[in-house]
Amino acid sequence: MINVENITMDFKMTNDKINSLKETIVTALSGKLQYHYFRALNNVSFCVSKGEVFGLIGANGAGKSTLLKVISGILYPTKGNVIISGHIAPLLELGAGFDPELSARENIYLNGALLGYSKELIDSKFEEIVDFSELGDFINVPIRNYSSGMVMRLGFSIATIVVPEVLIVDEILSVGDEHFKRKSGEKMQSLMNGETTVLFVSHDILQVRQLCNRVLWLEKGEIKLIGDSMEVCDAYLDSIGE
Repeated sequence: MINVENITMDFKMTNDKINSLKETIVTALSGKLQYHYFRALNNVSFCVSKGEVFGLIGANGAGKSTLLKVISGILYPTKGNVIISGHIAPLLELGAGFDPELSARENIYLNGALLGYSKELIDSKFEEIVDFSELGDFINVPIRNYSSGMVMRLGFSIATIVVPEVLIVDEILSVGDEHFKRKSGEKMQSLMNGETTVLFVSHDILQVRQLCNRVLWLEKGEIKLIGDSMEVCDAYLDSIGE
């Protein structure tokens, strides 16, 4: 379902601290703007089979979130290719596509369109989204008035409206209050127990062990180890002294 082939991701960064667009333009026109490249991912390759729950672990800055964004199509890699069979539902930054000036009702259609859902599908699933998010009394309120938890609940409810063929999850199994955490966790578990292929990132190694078939350990943008979830998680914990 997912074939990642020799992915390399470089970011172009300025050497000097520049605080405004005007300063950037002036520095560039004067020929004094200097850059360096930061390699976030280096020649990363792996495959994930249909129905597999595949984990990504590593320290902060290892490149996990960057890799998920490349696979999701949010970032285009410097080198390499990603081949995916099926519809992707990326649960990365819930609510990132929302317009704060629009109501939750309007954002359901906006965010659904960004995820590739038709208006007809959203029409048929609208009440289900509202019921699951538990935002019924606030559905016509601009989301600028929402708490961060309410925004995440709405984003989760939209993203899981259908059973996707590929689900990409980055540290979002703690959405909202305890009641909604349990409910969203059960929803995720039902997707993982089905035929959905899951790419899962978490710092909770116990959770990774319980949910994943195989695990990839990233370190400084490179593959440190890949294989059975127990073996890779044990090796990772040994490396950090836990």
